[in-house]
Amino acid sequence: MLQREGVAFTVIGEGSNLIVADAGFGGAVLRLVNREIRREGTTVHVDGGVTLQTLVDFTVAQGLKGLETMTGIPGSVGAAVYGNAGAYGHSIQERVVKVLFHDGEGLRELDNAGCEFQYRESIFKRRKQWIIISSELAMEAGEAASLLEKATGILDVRNRKYPPTMKCAGSIFKNFLLAKLPAEVAAQVPGKVVIEGKIPSAWFLEQVGAKGLRVGDIQVADYHANLIYNDGAGTARDLRIVIADLQERIRQRFGIPLEEEVQYIGFE
Repeated sequence: MLQREGVAFTVIGEGSNLIVADAGFGGAVLRLVNREIRREGTTVHVDGGVTLQTLVDFTVAQGLKGLETMTGIPGSVGAAVYGNAGAYGHSIQERVVKVLFHDGEGLRELDNAGCEFQYRESIFKRRKQWIIISSELAMEAGEAASLLEKATGILDVRNRKYPPTMKCAGSIFKNFLLAKLPAEVAAQVPGKVVIEGKIPSAWFLEQVGAKGLRVGDIQVADYHANLIYNDGAGTARDLRIVIADLQERIRQRFGIPLEEEVQYIGFE
């Protein structure tokens, strides 16, 4: 209906990975709130409006292995599929069997290959008018107690890195895939910082003096160069200034693009 009426719209999950313009968004904001999860053997059917933490807690309690490393990642399941969220060497694409979505005309399904998953990417990022309704996930049988122990340990680490009261959008920039870096850049990276074929963007940011950088109340954490937070009354404008500054520093020092993981709303 909104498309037929020519009304601009955007679809969000929990809003945890968004940078919204100071002037807001000049259109309708749609938020999916369907919240059903059900299990069939080792298969889980989950609505897009379910929070990712709720899904992780459900699978851990059910003794289903495969999502425990994603504990503490904020946002909805639909958004996690949209951005192929993940942590500790795993991402949700490993579990997705198929996705039900609305393309503006009707309901459609895509299998895993059709979702065109890549690192922090999917076809849904390029088709922003598509709305993820639900997903089918293939899990593995596990032992609930050991899964809970692992998830609890990860959550403790994440809460120290991103305190629940901190006003931030998580990691701002995507990590780098070692295989896709120019050889002369890859040669500068110490082997010890390469994890599962990825190099944390924080390492590159540290080399250009990002830690502690501040514009207004927007600050790069002094303990993690890929964590930018609002220390008071920071603005989206100030945040974009910091982001552009860091991207330019990386471009000048290494000659490579530093790509955002966050999504923008309300900017031209």
